[in-house]
Amino acid sequence: MTPPQPAEPSPDAKGPVREVALLFLRLGAVAFGGPAAHIAMFRDEVVTRRKWISNQHFLDLLGATNLIPGPNSSEMALHVGYVRAGWRGLLAAGLGFALPATLIVLALAVLYVEYGTTPAAEWLLYGIKPVVIAIIAQAMWGLLRTAVKGRLLAVIGAAVFALYLLGFNEIALLFGGGAIYMFVQNAARLRRLRNGIGAPIIALSCIPGALLAPAASSSATFSLGTLFLTFLKIGAVWYGSGYVLLAFLRNDFVERLGWLTSQQLLDAVAIGQVTPGPVFTTATFIGYVTGGLPGALLATVGIFLPSFVFVLATNPFIPRLRRSPWLSGLLDGVNVAALGLMAAVTLELGQDALRDGVTVALAASAAVLLVRFKINSTWLILGGGLIGLARSLLS
Repeated sequence: MTPPQPAEPSPDAKGPVREVALLFLRLGAVAFGGPAAHIAMFRDEVVTRRKWISNQHFLDLLGATNLIPGPNSSEMALHVGYVRAGWRGLLAAGLGFALPATLIVLALAVLYVEYGTTPAAEWLLYGIKPVVIAIIAQAMWGLLRTAVKGRLLAVIGAAVFALYLLGFNEIALLFGGGAIYMFVQNAARLRRLRNGIGAPIIALSCIPGALLAPAASSSATFSLGTLFLTFLKIGAVWYGSGYVLLAFLRNDFVERLGWLTSQQLLDAVAIGQVTPGPVFTTATFIGYVTGGLPGALLATVGIFLPSFVFVLATNPFIPRLRRSPWLSGLLDGVNVAALGLMAAVTLELGQDALRDGVTVALAASAAVLLVRFKINSTWLILGGGLIGLARSLLS
């Protein structure tokens, strides 16, 4: 007689806050590579390994995340934490994911202010980047099999991929892909409603930057209140890539307020890129350079706070989006457009990461270990970093 097998965890079942906090604390310490890599690691942990949520629910959370301002990977962590353990899980996931990077960036900011430089991490990233490419590719393959439900969605995803590489705006592609699929799927309803009832209008708006932005300063006088409100504004209205974030930071802190030089801003962005976790921890660096420890704390809270509010407000409505014929079509279109963008960004990252035979071999080995032997992506990241450091000793 075959002994009874242990039951699989039920997707979307609730769990203790402690497991959410521990998972995202660990991920925050090793999540190199930017939002695409972070989301790939989240999927590996919460869909494949722990089965906290289904692949479709993960995709819907990703689509909803792309519809609101803020950092995608941090907001995905918040969504997963909320689904798993309610509002306490949201707080545990958000704080856990941001804390390691915040502390690392703060330590580097102290060194920067003291010595005018930061420790180099080039060789560490040399080994980590190829592994990240393998992790993202494996996650995209799993998500695409769920997201591409028909020929039209496949065409939309491919078109978004190509148009992004040609230089089209990522936000326009994201919302455009969602709108096209929504209207095509509901063409019959549109015809039935042509006699004056009208089609539903989906309006997604964010707080105008002018409402949250402090008044233009006529001098470079520093103010903790202005620092906090400026980062609160950025967190509330920022869509898009790290390049868009760079534009916001330059406009506010270099051009308008005059608190940073262009070189200091580039150093701040570089620190955000070479440390694990969300790129928004660049705010921690800028806050410390301009206002010491109080500035670092206020800048970090200011830039992350809107994401907590947006996710808390929108998460309960995501299942309703799926039940609505109109919004379900929008979500399907946004999901596949987001994966098209993710694929294009991965291609660009790959051109930088796969620079020689060693890095190509690292990426291939990581892919085999991930797909064939189900090795945890955290260990692959750490192994890649160690190989990069070892390579530096031989150069």
